[in-house]
Amino acid sequence: MSAADRPLFFRNHLLRKTLCCLPALLLAGCGGGGTGRSWQGSLQCAPWAREHSSIALRGAAASWWRSADGQYVRGPRPAPGAVLVFRSSSRLPDGHVSVVRSIRGTRAILVDQANWNPGRVDHDVPVVDVSPRNDWTRVRVWWSPTGSMGRTVYPTYGFILPGRPGGWIS
Repeated sequence: MSAADRPLFFRNHLLRKTLCCLPALLLAGCGGGGTGRSWQGSLQCAPWAREHSSIALRGAAASWWRSADGQYVRGPRPAPGAVLVFRSSSRLPDGHVSVVRSIRGTRAILVDQANWNPGRVDHDVPVVDVSPRNDWTRVRVWWSPTGSMGRTVYPTYGFILPGRPGGWIS
């Protein structure tokens, strides 16, 4: 029986069922992307960021901020190659990390990141600073499934910069 031959109720029921589950599927990310659950696939944001930046930290994404203390310069301003560290939250239980690729203004950057969209690497993703003091402690991130800036405001620690403290090289 083809889809066209199925009763209208059955086709509408399948459509409703699919649409009901779609938001949960779309919201999974590095630390859950809004679902409160961590994506358990093989692609994770922290190992990907480590491989695609000069920041060699390990552990959950949110732990990178503390781990960077004394090893890397941390700050409130983006720079190409820096890693933006998202705090742990109900939507991102493990936090999230993104690699800054370019600066688009005092409150706008483009990042590369893994697993914001489950199992995917996204390039040149817009991120905007919405913090009251322009210190990048609260951001909004482009949400490709809707083709617009996401409505959720995510708390962040700031940026881990690619240079070592005091200019030393390991």
